[in-house]
Amino acid sequence: MMKRLTTDSTETSFSRRSLLALSGGLAATALAAPRLITPAEARAPKLGTQAPYYYRFGLGDAEVNVVSDGPLPLGDPGGSFLGVPKEEVAQMLANNFLDTKNVVLEQNIPIVNMGDRLIMFDTGMGTSQLFGPTTGRLGGSLTEAGIKPEDIDAIVCSHAHIDHIGGIVGADGKPLFPNAEVWLSEDDFNFWTDEGKLGSSAKAFVEHARKNLLPVRERIKFFKDGQEFLPGVTAIAAPGHTVGHTIFIVSSGGKSFCFMGDLTHHPVLLLERPLMEFAYDTDPKQSAQTRVKLLGMLADERIPVMSYHFPWPGFGNLARAGEGFRFYAEPMKMIR
Repeated sequence: MMKRLTTDSTETSFSRRSLLALSGGLAATALAAPRLITPAEARAPKLGTQAPYYYRFGLGDAEVNVVSDGPLPLGDPGGSFLGVPKEEVAQMLANNFLDTKNVVLEQNIPIVNMGDRLIMFDTGMGTSQLFGPTTGRLGGSLTEAGIKPEDIDAIVCSHAHIDHIGGIVGADGKPLFPNAEVWLSEDDFNFWTDEGKLGSSAKAFVEHARKNLLPVRERIKFFKDGQEFLPGVTAIAAPGHTVGHTIFIVSSGGKSFCFMGDLTHHPVLLLERPLMEFAYDTDPKQSAQTRVKLLGMLADERIPVMSYHFPWPGFGNLARAGEGFRFYAEPMKMIR
């Protein structure tokens, strides 16, 4: 008959004593062992640098380059994510191992090489440091990716907020992409360049929009909802965040993804609770309804997505989860 294993106090004590003895023996062995190279004596010095801030992959017959304008810290989540108790917001962040005191967004900018044209979606903060010094990195990211500003044929803007149109012109007011036409919603252009709003709480946003859009006014073109305004790029109206906020279906060779712009800013807060309101929305309630509708469409049709503000590089898929949604990041696909 097999002896039954027991866990009485004698065996438990013996087990603990054995473990302590083993630990002591290992420590003594380590002390007696030949001296190894310590980190301070490592042959390779610490580099103190990061990898280049771009990611490249194929999409059908096209090639997608994702570059970054740098992290954008929003600060206290209670000041931006509204309609839900602050304690609940903090718990949602903590449950996902995220900072409960400072929400940091990314700025993921896809540049799609269609073969006959190079199309960039949004442009980052530019010279504005409204959200701190970590933004404004687009120029450096382009250099790292080997993309010249003069090679950009089209800039497609999801909307006219500072962090999306801020990199169209430089500090001197001159266009940074000399050969690019600029596509934007006409409603957004009219709203954010309205001189009459300079006396409102939106002053900083209006000033920045006027600075970046008016110098290229003759190159701005307007798309319509549902229009394939460039080959392989179709606009879908997503109002609420701004009056003319738009998302885009990008297609090539039978493959597609949706560039969501600011349909949702956060992969946890505004997905798990899509009816939560966001302080930077022009119409928070309309934005929440738009978010639920379009996220549902993207999830149900299993369309891959890219979010401007999700963790780098922002690509993945959406699925319904309870009353909200869940984001599944796509594994990196390296081009060899």
